[in-house]
Amino acid sequence: MSPASSAKKIKFGTDGWRGIIADDFTFTNVCKVTRAIASYLESAYSKDRPVLVAYDTRFLADQFARTAAEMLADLGWTVKIVERDCPTPVIAYNARLLNSAGALMFTASHNPAPYCGIKYIPDYAGPATPEITDTIVANLEGADEALPTGKNGNKISTFDPKPAYLQFIYTLLDVERIRSAQLKVKYDALYSTSRGYLDTVLEHCGCETEAFHTSRDVLFGGGMPEPKGEQLVELVEAVKQDKADLGLATDGDSDRFGIVDEQGNVLTPNTVLLLLARHLIKNKGKTGAIVRTVATTHLLDNFALKYGLEIYETAVGFKYIGEKMRETDVLIGGEESGGLSIIGHIPEKDGILADMLVAEAIAYEGKPLSQLVEEVTKEANGPLYNKRLDLHLEDAHKATVLESFTNNPPADIAGIKVKEIGRKDGIKLYLEDGGWVLLRPSGTEPLMRVYMETSSVEKQNTIAETMEQMINKMEPVGV
Repeated sequence: MSPASSAKKIKFGTDGWRGIIADDFTFTNVCKVTRAIASYLESAYSKDRPVLVAYDTRFLADQFARTAAEMLADLGWTVKIVERDCPTPVIAYNARLLNSAGALMFTASHNPAPYCGIKYIPDYAGPATPEITDTIVANLEGADEALPTGKNGNKISTFDPKPAYLQFIYTLLDVERIRSAQLKVKYDALYSTSRGYLDTVLEHCGCETEAFHTSRDVLFGGGMPEPKGEQLVELVEAVKQDKADLGLATDGDSDRFGIVDEQGNVLTPNTVLLLLARHLIKNKGKTGAIVRTVATTHLLDNFALKYGLEIYETAVGFKYIGEKMRETDVLIGGEESGGLSIIGHIPEKDGILADMLVAEAIAYEGKPLSQLVEEVTKEANGPLYNKRLDLHLEDAHKATVLESFTNNPPADIAGIKVKEIGRKDGIKLYLEDGGWVLLRPSGTEPLMRVYMETSSVEKQNTIAETMEQMINKMEPVGV
């Protein structure tokens, strides 16, 4: 493969570059991307600052990481590589703590086993902003894909990022309060990097913990490392069978959370964001802005209004939330896909902290989790119902749909008037009854994502049907 054609195959999405191992995610392409990142580092940092390198539990992730470390050493950087697979929030925290030139994290997060990925985390401990990733992408064009010499091993050392992170996490939690609640917790690691982290925190906080899937399995037990309903069947069963207070999980690199209440319901990230916003204000006396992406529930807006807090809407991608966290005091920032961070923490999503904050909320309130959800939903004038359609459309069809909705937006959807149109990320139709519909094309897949939030399931189904029909009719001739 020529350097030009391999550069074309390397596409950076909302959070770094992901590809299929041995197809486009190869050692030569990793070298190419590492050189492109190193060119950015040359312009932003001095070489007396180390570069950190970490990886998740995927096949070859540790070897890709070692290759990147050797490449950086060849280019004159001092490198600190983790001694075992590591959560993204942990390496992000250490990137700031160790006054580094940032970190390279090898992960494909919640994606299936055939994928691997690489993201660059700057020294401020949050996702790289578009200006940084744009520079890295531009650097790819002239980047060499030759393998490292392996002759500069003296510039590479291993380190354990865990103790410093755990020490920091305990300052964000009311450990004694959680201990006094003596919670019974089930924890499904989903073969992810949170094993040895989340269970350690739970035990430190006095929770009676049963953990499973805590080994490294590069095939993730034949499933996906995504803490959603279909992957959490065993966790739900364990919670119900043993009458546990809650069930916890994380995704592959532990930056996303999964929560199961005592009845076995898997909570949506929207619900968890709402629950924790209330907990931080009511029980911990915190304040600050609430930040959400365009695709995240407007119940947070209702909540912000009630408590007189600023609400900010960002484009999809935690990097935009992280950016806002670096600019102003943010009580909680999050997204419907399962990432959040809070005031006092790094501007990066953290599934380990999110899970522990839910345990802390139960400890403070002394009520079952399902009851807390009911209370906060009512307080935010809910419930509202959310749905996402993933429509498989080729590029020409996607372009036609976007052009049509941009130039000739509908006056109503399923008989509900469109009162406003937002173009922050994709096209968002704000409906007269308080609901909304968001069209957002995937940058890396032949998909048009259609998100919606409405006041009833019936309305949701009608809107979903209407949107799908409208979009199907827009298929370009000859496609």
